[in-house]
Amino acid sequence: MNATIKPEADAVWSAADVSMAAVLEALDNLRKQFAVAEAHDDEHPHPRSCVMTLVAVASTDAEERRAQRAARAIGKLHPAQLVVIRDQAEMRSGRIDAAIITDTHRPESDCCPIQCELVVLHVRGAAGEHLASLVDPLLQSGVPAYLWWVGTPPFGKRELADALRICDALVIDSARFDSPYHSLLELSQLAASAHERLGVADMQWARLEPWRETVAGFFAPADRRALMSGITEVGIDYVGDGRGNRVAAALLIGWFASALGWKLQRAAGGGGGIVAAHFSADGWRPVQVAFRSMPKAQLNQGEVSAIRIAGAAGGRTFQLTVLRDPERPPRPGPDIGAGGYQSQHPTGGEDDAGLELAQRKATWHRDVLNGNRDSLHHTATGDAPGESVSPPAVFVRERRRADNSLVLLTMIDLGGAPTLRHVQRVEPEDEATLLLRVLSYGTHDNVYERSLTAAAELMQAI
Repeated sequence: MNATIKPEADAVWSAADVSMAAVLEALDNLRKQFAVAEAHDDEHPHPRSCVMTLVAVASTDAEERRAQRAARAIGKLHPAQLVVIRDQAEMRSGRIDAAIITDTHRPESDCCPIQCELVVLHVRGAAGEHLASLVDPLLQSGVPAYLWWVGTPPFGKRELADALRICDALVIDSARFDSPYHSLLELSQLAASAHERLGVADMQWARLEPWRETVAGFFAPADRRALMSGITEVGIDYVGDGRGNRVAAALLIGWFASALGWKLQRAAGGGGGIVAAHFSADGWRPVQVAFRSMPKAQLNQGEVSAIRIAGAAGGRTFQLTVLRDPERPPRPGPDIGAGGYQSQHPTGGEDDAGLELAQRKATWHRDVLNGNRDSLHHTATGDAPGESVSPPAVFVRERRRADNSLVLLTMIDLGGAPTLRHVQRVEPEDEATLLLRVLSYGTHDNVYERSLTAAAELMQAI
């Protein structure tokens, strides 16, 4: 195997300085061998299934390894044509090194086994500017073709434009852009000018789903929908310094503005990562938007850590606060109620409500033990009731972890009513799971596209 290509150890075929015709021939032979080997004597070879073509383009070794891991993980669940291209445009010699990796999955049922092939291409020199001609022979007819640019796409260059001609959607992760500010603006231009059937999917948009669902859930009840027309303030905290780390926050504001018809009037950025923007709603009502950078050791640069929405409508005020990784100091053991008899039952929650339930159980537990300890002691030891009875030793147990990065705390204030609190867990997702979720949702997302346009307008005004 040529030293310039480093496929997975279980590559079943590889060649250096090879033509695409040779790659296709090797791929066809591997498929035929598998089909014949899996068919019983009285059966015809089973037809091959394919639900999509996924082409991942990587620019570094690290990106290539990520692309291979994610592609193979997806192939375990869905039969697909998988291609990983390592673009080495900086190398002058025009050549292609190739390898094919196969994974066989045998369902527990009587279904036919599935072989998933991953084609790895290392493309050097000018050949990288013609990705469409390389990929086109590998495309499966009748199924969508997705182009996943693992790093920062070369916006405005022939290489990207050529590849997009044969794909149904471009998949990116704006959180991984090398120059997030400029790349977001270029992405917005691409989405606005691309051909009609091209979709754009952003993994960062998928990561913002818990925030969008929580905010939308607050306004979902019929008696709260009128509150949307009374929003006067929106504040977002994000992690990190520099305007590139504001992309996620800008996408959320773009979502608000595009959905509620807000028009940007002016915006300015200040020191310490502070941004102030002024929108007009309903043609006259002012809405103030503010960003600020807040340190959060458990979160990545650019992640959103808080949203605050306030306003008034229908004669009542409201405030919605959503916090990621909320600050919660350790709570000492309670000295009321059950006191030292607080049981070791789990709290059943991450907030005051959970502790209150546990305390009620502890109180009941203490009363039962005190009311029956004589008979219980006699049954257990044979001693006369009242002899050598010691009180039960039960202690407070704190379940909360020091790391709250998976915690999303929602607090709702409506008028003078007590604050409503809700805690949810934000489940972490690996790249393959996130990518598969983005593809399953569909890549023609009008909500994302209009939010992207509004976010780019805001970022450009800062």
